[in-house]
Amino acid sequence: GCRSDVVNDAAAASTFSTFLNLRNPSKHSSMRILYFFTLLLLTCSCVQHKQLVNFNQGPLPLNKAEAILNSIDLSIQPEDLLQINVSSFEPDAIRAFVPQAGGAGGQQNNNFMQQSTGGTGVNSLELFTGYFVDRAGYIDFPVVGRVKVGGLTLGVAHDTILNRILPYVSDAVVSLRFLNLKITLLGEVAQPGLVRISNKRVTLLEAIGMAGDLTPYADRTNILLVREKDGQRQYINMNLQDPGIFASQFFYLEQNDFIYVSPTKAKIGGITDQTSRIFTFGSAGLSLITLIIAIFRR
Repeated sequence: GCRSDVVNDAAAASTFSTFLNLRNPSKHSSMRILYFFTLLLLTCSCVQHKQLVNFNQGPLPLNKAEAILNSIDLSIQPEDLLQINVSSFEPDAIRAFVPQAGGAGGQQNNNFMQQSTGGTGVNSLELFTGYFVDRAGYIDFPVVGRVKVGGLTLGVAHDTILNRILPYVSDAVVSLRFLNLKITLLGEVAQPGLVRISNKRVTLLEAIGMAGDLTPYADRTNILLVREKDGQRQYINMNLQDPGIFASQFFYLEQNDFIYVSPTKAKIGGITDQTSRIFTFGSAGLSLITLIIAIFRR
């Protein structure tokens, strides 16, 4: 492919019109055809400048502060992994609530450990001692037993667990966070794959930045977001060139979101199979040679 700042569309059109207005059409008819095919080959698979610019389909409220109304608070979903720490001024009082390797928290995570791969951004000890949310939304917590946390925000889940512990430890303090927040980005991004996040708040732009940004062949008007939540799957088209994306309810991502960035037609035209490419360029080259011979025979 090539960029439009190398082959300027307006300049090319102006030059082409000059050839069309030559005084001797019979002498230059073949030259016009030759120039047309050359220009067509030069502009083939080009990515225009406007296709590379985000938020260019409308004005942004520059130098103004606007309220953020679409921010979300993530809720706990089945197969999430939680880190739950209990502390107290009396270490002996909370000993039963501290998971040991292979204990209450560890045994239920064996399957998760077997399925996990390197580069997760979470160390093995955290994965092994975290609390896995089963498909019914429960975790098995030491002493207090099964606790329903599915569908709750971290804040509500924190209060739920704390209230279950207080009868045993009156000064207990509980901290709670996600261990396995991840988003999958595929398609026209520099580094496709899983993106692990430590913060419960992440936007579409932050996720793309973590994946190394979009490639020049990314179709910024056609980004697919697939979200599975509460037993339902949603398919959402995101347009990065529309400034209204900042107010979208899907601008803030949730755990396990899948993002696919579609390629532009320029990319599709540049990766055809080798046989087709050889045939296409061979035919074009043969046509050019034939035209050149015809010109010099006149």
